[in-house]
Amino acid sequence: MKKPLPYSRRNFLKNVSLTLGASAITAPSFAFIPDDANPQNQTSLPDTLPGAATTVNKDKLGLALVGLGQYSTHQLAPALQETKNVYLAGIVTGTPTKAKAWKKKYNIPDSNIYNYENFDDIINNKDIDIVYVVLPNSMHAEYVIRAAKAKKHVICEKPMATSVEDAERMVQACKENGVQLSVGYRLHYEPFNKRVMELGQQQVYGKVKTIKANFSGNFANGSLDVWRLNKEMAGGGPLMDLGVYCLQGACYTVGKTPVAVTAQFGEVTKPLIFHDVEQSIKWKMYFDDGAVAECETSYADNGNELSAVAEKGWWKLNPAYNYNGKKGETSDGKIDLPDIFEQAYQMDAQAESFQKNKQSITPGEMGLRDLKIITAIYQSAREGGKKIMLT
Repeated sequence: MKKPLPYSRRNFLKNVSLTLGASAITAPSFAFIPDDANPQNQTSLPDTLPGAATTVNKDKLGLALVGLGQYSTHQLAPALQETKNVYLAGIVTGTPTKAKAWKKKYNIPDSNIYNYENFDDIINNKDIDIVYVVLPNSMHAEYVIRAAKAKKHVICEKPMATSVEDAERMVQACKENGVQLSVGYRLHYEPFNKRVMELGQQQVYGKVKTIKANFSGNFANGSLDVWRLNKEMAGGGPLMDLGVYCLQGACYTVGKTPVAVTAQFGEVTKPLIFHDVEQSIKWKMYFDDGAVAECETSYADNGNELSAVAEKGWWKLNPAYNYNGKKGETSDGKIDLPDIFEQAYQMDAQAESFQKNKQSITPGEMGLRDLKIITAIYQSAREGGKKIMLT
């Protein structure tokens, strides 16, 4: 069994500054932190899961956020003020000033405030049913597994882990402890991307022939979290962060997992910044029905599209992945759908699945699948575009 990463969150953050602090990237946080995949394609689990350890009879389940960075602060916590099935019950932070501010703002009792050293005591807290891990990527496995051992259902931000092996350990730990694991793939719960799933999977315009997906952001000016540029901490560059949206968009457009991939790294125009992770990468995903997805992601460019051409028509979302303001059209006209607070819809749906002991539409197995695809994409790029078959 693979050993846990050999550093605590405190040491982790210290290492970030020591490793990258002199490299000219000092930044506020990332402006939008994304997540998604396909509900009809990912697992062979039964609809009702046996032996859940923490199934409870509550009108609302209590959720603790682990990590109080920008995404928790500006998206998840506000979303939890709008949810019907789940509420913000607790927090886990290593920063006393944050604990004090969140306690006051959200009326969180002292008994529901934890740090990274006493986190395991959460097993004794009946107020908390769900733990949402919102930490840097390399820390996901440790805290998902610890939460599972504490008999709490878990939501994990994307990417689920930095390796297939860690993702497998996470899935197994949740199974062994009778809890559910879901990934924070918010786009499965919002109208525009759900419409893409309908158009493609129900073959509204016939069989899908080609898909294009691009999610990129120009962060070469320094407006990126420093840890995202460290391979050990992030697992990779924009492919792990933004490209996972493109990967999933292609999969849920056709409702399938690809059978092969090819990939190439892009040119590195900012070597002082992108010396540990890729600056950009392009890849193709090949499906067993002949559909091909052309995907691209970069930290030094801009893009926000998910589109497809089918036998009898086409559709496009642009922007496709932002938290709000999505726009879409088809060969028949505009896609007219409402903006929603998608993180609220996401967490409500996940909490309902936990409550009813039913499989989430974005389970841990989906995150594991995505990491297998990402691993193959990186392998192809390292090997000069060789076609890598997925098993």
